Amino acid sequence: MILSARVSPSDSIVELRRGEHVIIARVVWQEGGRVGLQSADRVPVEEIMSSHTAQPQRLGDGGRPIERRRHPRDASSARIRGRVMEFVAVGLIGASLASAAWLVAEQALARPMALVASALGR
Repeated sequence: MILSARVSPSDSIVELRRGEHVIIARVVWQEGGRVGLQSADRVPVEEIMSSHTAQPQRLGDGGRPIERRRHPRDASSARIRGRVMEFVAVGLIGASLASAAWLVAEQALARPMALVASALGR
């Protein structure tokens, strides 16, 4: 159970950070500011409570979550990475289709070209 001013709906997934600890959990119940969470992993409660300060940390500031990652995620870098992956995938598909078309054309023209070559005496 945690106390939070920002209550997530039931069955939603939440991420809690305290120091180096990261807890991924599902909201199973809520009552006022109290929220019950279920985590798939064992939660080291003693370590979390004894780390840094005994004061509770704020989960958000003015409705915006506090970023605690060493390298914050950036939407523009994710968008650029997605565009590069899309460009590479389209390029690979295009190269595959071009080579398939080349093989089909080569097989379709092989016999007529062999007949022309034999007619010319080569």
